[in-house]
Amino acid sequence: MALMPKRVKHRKDQRGRIRGNATRGNTVVFGEFGLQSMQPGHVKATTIEACRIAASQYIRASGGKLYIRIFPDKPVTARPLETRMGKGKGEPDHWVAVVKPGTVLFEIAGANKEAARDCFNRVAHKLPVKVRLVERTPGT
Repeated sequence: MALMPKRVKHRKDQRGRIRGNATRGNTVVFGEFGLQSMQPGHVKATTIEACRIAASQYIRASGGKLYIRIFPDKPVTARPLETRMGKGKGEPDHWVAVVKPGTVLFEIAGANKEAARDCFNRVAHKLPVKVRLVERTPGT
């Protein structure tokens, strides 16, 4: 089942713009390796779930642990197909996570660099943004 918030203050959000780089959530904290975005975008809840399944299938054998660092908390609305203009804003269709450049999307603990690279390579093909592999800096 795709991720979504239990409750929200407002049912319909405005689209907004993604400006600047990520200042929070831009370092590897929980694991040894992370998948960091290099461009802004919206990542759907179904995409996050597909990435989780692909990564967990790969790291299950090595005994590693996957951490998901993003959560889809922004509703995206859509109008039904073949509907005339007007009559207000559409109903919430799906949920997205807003991703800025520098945001760490996923992390892996308990795996070597080659396994992390192979795992994140499978995940990167499913994502709508360009990503890169980052390592945890010593001392953090």
